Amino acid sequence: MLDFITWTADPAIFSIGSREIRWYGLAFAIGFWIGYSIVSRMWKNEKLPPAWIDSLLIYTMLGTVIGARLGHCLFYDPGYYLANPIEILKVWEGGLASHGGTLGIVIAIYFYSKRITHKSMLWTFDKLVVPTGLVAAMIRLGNLMNHEIYGHPTDLPWGFRFIENLHAWKMGAEPIFTVPSHPTQLYEALCYLVTFAICMWLYFIKKEWKREGLIFGVFMICIFGSRIFIEFLKNNQEAFEDNMVLNMGQWLSIPFVLAGCWFVWRALTRKPNNYEELKIK
Repeated sequence: MLDFITWTADPAIFSIGSREIRWYGLAFAIGFWIGYSIVSRMWKNEKLPPAWIDSLLIYTMLGTVIGARLGHCLFYDPGYYLANPIEILKVWEGGLASHGGTLGIVIAIYFYSKRITHKSMLWTFDKLVVPTGLVAAMIRLGNLMNHEIYGHPTDLPWGFRFIENLHAWKMGAEPIFTVPSHPTQLYEALCYLVTFAICMWLYFIKKEWKREGLIFGVFMICIFGSRIFIEFLKNNQEAFEDNMVLNMGQWLSIPFVLAGCWFVWRALTRKPNNYEELKIK
């Protein structure tokens, strides 16, 4: 049995001049493409206007990227980014926060619901979150390829030794490896894939999209509940978190879990929507 795994994967697939095309970006794009295909199937299943899904893609992508970038800048290092606002635009240098991305999507869906569908936000979220677990899992695999967001040292046989001096190693230096550490990227990816499977089952098999908010609530509980527990194994992203009982990721996850519980309770205590009422006239 292995004592540990030495992870030497190159974050870049190839380079064009000085610009690298990374696995992270490819994983993100594949996740969005598969997600779009799944939502398209829902659209056909419910006979919804095709134009709505194209608008949903645009709103979702903008909300995700803008929200995730602003979330990283304002949640984890607001002093630096407020003093250097131009740095906020440098998305290609890394730094995206999932909680910020979630808030960005919430804001985007608010405007999408008001301007495009004229339906409730929960109506949209019950569809949108079904493939989101898969997208989140792909992003965590991208983090694995980037040798980032890993956990505390461990003596478990699946501990990963990541390259600490990644930039210098890319320039030709000898790699400096971490001690064997928890591959928390894989832990999260697995939890997100389970969430994806549950949401697919709820939508396509159990037809629970008729209970407005149920799928969305289950998604929130699973995604952010698992995040709270896995954070105990992860290294803090910023020094100010070292003296906190719970780190920033955990504190930000708690409201989402509570909101998810409320949405599930709300859905289960109301009568399911009539399918005929949901059809577009």
